[in-house]
Amino acid sequence: MKVALVHDWLTNVGGAERVLFVLHDLFPEAPIYSSVFIPEVFPELSDAEMHTTFLQGVPVLKKRHQLFPYLRTIAFEGMDFSGYDVVLSDCHAEAKGVITPPETLHICFCYTPTRYYWNGFHEYKEYPQFNFLNPLIKMLMPFMANRLRLWDRCAADRVDVFIAQSHYVAERIKKYYRRESMVVHPPVDTNWLKPSDGHDDYFLLTGRIIPYKRVDVAVDAFNELGLPLKITGVGSEADALKRRALGNIEFLGRVPDRELAQLYSRCKAFIFPTEEDFGITPLEAMAAGRPVIAYGAGGALETVVDGETGVFFERQDAGSLMETVRRFDPDKFDPARCRKRAEEFEVDVFKKKMKEMVSSAWEEFNSGKTSGG
Repeated sequence: MKVALVHDWLTNVGGAERVLFVLHDLFPEAPIYSSVFIPEVFPELSDAEMHTTFLQGVPVLKKRHQLFPYLRTIAFEGMDFSGYDVVLSDCHAEAKGVITPPETLHICFCYTPTRYYWNGFHEYKEYPQFNFLNPLIKMLMPFMANRLRLWDRCAADRVDVFIAQSHYVAERIKKYYRRESMVVHPPVDTNWLKPSDGHDDYFLLTGRIIPYKRVDVAVDAFNELGLPLKITGVGSEADALKRRALGNIEFLGRVPDRELAQLYSRCKAFIFPTEEDFGITPLEAMAAGRPVIAYGAGGALETVVDGETGVFFERQDAGSLMETVRRFDPDKFDPARCRKRAEEFEVDVFKKKMKEMVSSAWEEFNSGKTSGG
């Protein structure tokens, strides 16, 4: 079975890219196709056969490709997948729009229907990185998004099998693409995280500090609570939230994995105020033996076990989080139980499920061809 992997873009390392690393490990002979690629950022892919598009050769398009989604639609449609049995795209944007031959099975591991076309459109329009073009962006985006939604809906019809990263995303795929999907949760590397023999007095929040992550909810809540909160990560809202935070809140910026592992294992609890499609960081906290205080929506409902590995707060606001933190007792949670829950999402579990699904889909696809279906 000859396989090709397709990824939206390869310019920085995030959750989607870590999934690609695992897929590359699962299918090491499979070439990787992407709109753009910055090799020095991805030593993990140094042995991969890489294919890029015309965007790679134009510096301004390579650097600012996210401002040109229409060009990405053209770029992916121009890729040639002749000779492949299976094309496996892992996608949150335009990669699913590749055109495969009739004899090629296209499986899409979907992180979400393209957020800035669908449910996140109004949110993205207000993002700070668009401030320098705000008047023009706000005027043009509705017209551009209308055309791109039509393209995205057609692109979804080119996919033979959808695999969603969570049941939460599967519902969104059903709503926007009118397609059913299987669910395989993304892999979580737990090897670098270990439970500690106790905990300190601080709470922890880690991740990108951008609007939809709702770090502001945690900052406002802990300003009122006066309890110690450590925040790691960078992002467009970091400076504004630093100015807003009181002295009990510490912004640590980007920290190395060894330091982050220690922060995870020694925190009183991990704070997760985001409505996320899945959410890796709560599982990392559980792998380090610590419970999670999460907003009760989205992917957290599929990973955090209420009362066993964490608790939920009902409303995505400071008041609801404050009430939950005040009631929270860390000694009610067993670090070993938290760790065991995280191991249910381990890399090897993901590999096994993906391998089984790809093989099963390929057999069914071939069976349809053989029977004339």
